[in-house]
Amino acid sequence: MRSLLFVPATGGKKLDKAMASGADAVIVDLEDSVTMDQKEAARRSAADFLRDAVKLHPRPRLLVRVNGFATGLTDVDLDVVVPVRPDAILLPKAEGGASVVHADAKLTAREAISGLPEGTIKIVAIATETAASLFLAGTYAGASARLEGLTWGAEDLSADLGAEVNRDAVGRFFAPYQLARALCLAGAATAQVQAIDTVSVDYHNISAVKRETEEARRDGFTAKMAIHPAQVPVINEVFTPTPEAIARARALIAAFEANPGKGTIGIEGVMYDRPHLARAQQLVARAAAAGLG
Repeated sequence: MRSLLFVPATGGKKLDKAMASGADAVIVDLEDSVTMDQKEAARRSAADFLRDAVKLHPRPRLLVRVNGFATGLTDVDLDVVVPVRPDAILLPKAEGGASVVHADAKLTAREAISGLPEGTIKIVAIATETAASLFLAGTYAGASARLEGLTWGAEDLSADLGAEVNRDAVGRFFAPYQLARALCLAGAATAQVQAIDTVSVDYHNISAVKRETEEARRDGFTAKMAIHPAQVPVINEVFTPTPEAIARARALIAAFEANPGKGTIGIEGVMYDRPHLARAQQLVARAAAAGLG
């Protein structure tokens, strides 16, 4: 996945537009974009939409952001959406590996009731939405085979911290949120799952979306969430390796394969070592996942 587009479960035609947006994944939201009095209707809408959408081919991956454990609504969300078999749930306000273990148990029970193979529905966790979660970002490794990604959020975190704002006048995050971002990235690397950058809230400012996405790619993220279809093309572009980058990576891999006993390789006057090889292999893998061979 490169791009993951949020759409409210009550979005009506927005759900169809999201499917046609080019996003690699569509997140059907039952949480923040749905008011409390609309939760039941949102669940019904999500189930009706997913029942047909999962049968389409080709299609984006389909995730459902359920309500967090503290709300008391997670169980009824899962009761409704598990039978229609989304690809994954997006777990908000996760607090370390224990939260993923908890979600795994809930999914396992409902998969059994619905006649689905255990592990059918994966988990992406939002790892930084509470102050407590920051201290637990390194505990996701080994929590569940369902876990396929970690992402982070700044809005709920700023509320939990009691902050006035989380970005400066030009849209860059202040220090507490830079820390949360770094912890998410390190937590994902530790757990060996995909690191997914948070949303750009100023969705009309496409140049800002591009800047944030390029910075995310530079630092090690491999995907970004979106809140508007207009953000999807630039996110996909930035996270799609260029032919030149793929060619360089393949040449580096080939050089190491031709010299298996060497820890460093010189190519055109530049020295490369094993970490460069690992990065080249990751880039080629991302290219393959994007259908670039």
